[in-house]
Amino acid sequence: MFTGLVECRGTVRRLARSGAGAVLELEASWPGGGHPATGDSVAVNGACLTVLEPGPAGLTADLSPETLSRTTLGRLRAGEPVNLERSLRLGDRLGGHLVLGHVDAVVRLVSTRPEGSFVRWRVSLPREQAPEVAPKGSLALHGVSLTVATLGDGWFEVALIPETLRSTVLGSLATGAELHLETDVLAKYVRRAVGGDGAPGSLLAEFLGGGLDATD
Repeated sequence: MFTGLVECRGTVRRLARSGAGAVLELEASWPGGGHPATGDSVAVNGACLTVLEPGPAGLTADLSPETLSRTTLGRLRAGEPVNLERSLRLGDRLGGHLVLGHVDAVVRLVSTRPEGSFVRWRVSLPREQAPEVAPKGSLALHGVSLTVATLGDGWFEVALIPETLRSTVLGSLATGAELHLETDVLAKYVRRAVGGDGAPGSLLAEFLGGGLDATD
């Protein structure tokens, strides 16, 4: 489990196909000088991977056929930056929201719009995930915890603060870029419990967006 707060940016050293899967080698300089151990979970652009060979300068991880089919990790190239976060430890401060590292869909950056030192993104939203996204609700893009600013038919918008643009790979992406989307795990359970299509103004959208109190 993760928080959606990127610890550092890593760099792809090598991506090698291995049977139906692949092996990903990354260079990384972890904050505080620590590094993950063998078997630890690390989110790479929001996708949870298991560390095979850790080291002070990076890590190696397997990419399963499922990971290759559901993410863009298999298209990474040497020298490309990635967002990295080690798994949450019991007792850690939860500064973002609960993120599982399970990519729900690959979405596309439709447009960007500067707003002073901030940037507003419009991102495509597949119909399958639409019921799990609501205004002011949480989601993760490439492993970064963000709040939905506006929601429309087939899209949503988020506002990126200067720190996010500076410290994650999101600041280097342009219109047309592909992104890993993970909706809020609580939204998944709410959808399962109360049903509904999640359209703006619906019971589910109001619930996820904080529009209902405990008595509604």
